[in-house]
Amino acid sequence: MAASGTALAGLAAFGLFCVGCATGGTGTRDEGPAVSQPVAQASPRSTPSGTAPATRRVDAVALLKRDPTVSERVREGLRPCAGKAYPVDTSYGSMTGGTSADVVVNVMSCADSVGVGTYVYRAREDGSYENVFMAEVPAVYGIIDRGDLVVTTQIYGSKDPLAYPSGSEVVTYRWANERFTEHDRVHNDFSRAVDGTEIEAPTQAEPVDPDSPAEPSGN
Repeated sequence: MAASGTALAGLAAFGLFCVGCATGGTGTRDEGPAVSQPVAQASPRSTPSGTAPATRRVDAVALLKRDPTVSERVREGLRPCAGKAYPVDTSYGSMTGGTSADVVVNVMSCADSVGVGTYVYRAREDGSYENVFMAEVPAVYGIIDRGDLVVTTQIYGSKDPLAYPSGSEVVTYRWANERFTEHDRVHNDFSRAVDGTEIEAPTQAEPVDPDSPAEPSGN
């Protein structure tokens, strides 16, 4: 009887061991390889290097009217198109490395919104602005692109409709030695066939001299 009791106790212990194996965990009946759970990791955020210059809003119309380097033709035509809205676009950005953002002003015609002049103003230490670039040619428009000044001029033939110029000149200017100098130039020729008709070769506007792209200004 003692031997039988010992045997039964051993069988009971074995049964409990097998039940533990069937319930998972680290038992011998776990199926498949162990899969580690992913650990969430915070990605480090990059911090911008340097400090962008302060953006100080300006009255672009007043700036143009006070600027003696702006042609009389542009200043006289600088009038509201409807109500109090002037045909002027203004952009702010860093191009010349000043403590305040540079200002790019594009003046357009009221009748057809074609550019008539592009101007760049740089802030002086006393808070005033000086004209450091100007291009007064038909269908001109300037933008700030990653620290460069990019000026696009549409080229029209004598019979080109306004919506279909014959080409364009895209000139990139870069600030160096206290002035803008030409860095890159791209010429584009567009299709000259509109509605099945052939258009005459365009007459290109007089290009800006790269040796003196900015008119002298002593504001």
